Amino acid sequence: MSGDATSLGLVTGGARRVGRAICLELARAGCDIVLTCRTRLREAEETAAQCRAAGVRASVERLDLDDLDAVSRFGQMFASAHGRLDLLVHNASIYERTPWGAVDPLAALRHWRINALAPLLLTEALAGSLTAARGLVVAMCDAHTLGRARRRYLAYSMSKAALAEMVRSLAREMAPQVRVCGIAPGVVAWPDDAEPSEIESYESRILLQRPGTPEDVARLVRFLWREGTYLNGEIVRLDGGRSLT
Repeated sequence: MSGDATSLGLVTGGARRVGRAICLELARAGCDIVLTCRTRLREAEETAAQCRAAGVRASVERLDLDDLDAVSRFGQMFASAHGRLDLLVHNASIYERTPWGAVDPLAALRHWRINALAPLLLTEALAGSLTAARGLVVAMCDAHTLGRARRRYLAYSMSKAALAEMVRSLAREMAPQVRVCGIAPGVVAWPDDAEPSEIESYESRILLQRPGTPEDVARLVRFLWREGTYLNGEIVRLDGGRSLT
C-alpha cells in the first residue's frame, strides 16, 4: 500500500541498529511508527523521538518475544487500539552461538520462540488489521539459512530457516489481501563481540568488497512497501553477492 499520513507501521526490536534504521526510513516516508523493545527503553524512546522529528507519530511498546502468551495478547490489544496496520516488520531476534557437541535444548527453544514462533503468533493476531489495510509483512531472515549453512550457529540458523518458511507459507495463507516478504541479509551490522579476524575473512569474500549497512536493509523495506507491490512470498538476499562465493 502506498504511504500517506495515516499509514501505520509496527517494527519489533526497533530501538537500535537495523531496527532503528527501518523506523527512521519509514518515518521519512510518512509512516507513523510503533516500535517494540524488551529492555532498551531509553534507546527506543530516542528512536521514537527521531521519528517524530520527521513529522510522524511514534510510540514505544515493551514486548518480550520469549513470552508467547504476551505476544498474542499484545497483538490482540494492538488490533483493538488501531484497527488497521499497513506494515508489520519482524526485525527483533536473538543471535547466539551453538557449539556443536554442546547443544543446550533450552537455548535452542528460546531461539525458536523468539525468531520463529513469536512472529507467527503476532502476525496471526494482527491478521485482521493487516487485511483491513491490504498491508505488508516483512520478516528479517538470514542469507546463510537459504542453503549456505554457517558453523557454530545451529539453533539460530534452524530458527531463521523456520522464519523463511513462515514467509512462504503466510504468503499463500494471507493472499490476496496481505503480502508477505522476507529480507535475507548477509552482514549488515557486526555483533559487538565479533573478532577482527572473523570480520576480515568474511568481508574478503563479499563480491562488493564491503559489508552492508542497516540503511541498506531499511531502504529495501521501504521499497517492498512503497514500490514492490507485486512481490509476494519472495525472500530477497541482501548480501553483496556473498552467497555466490
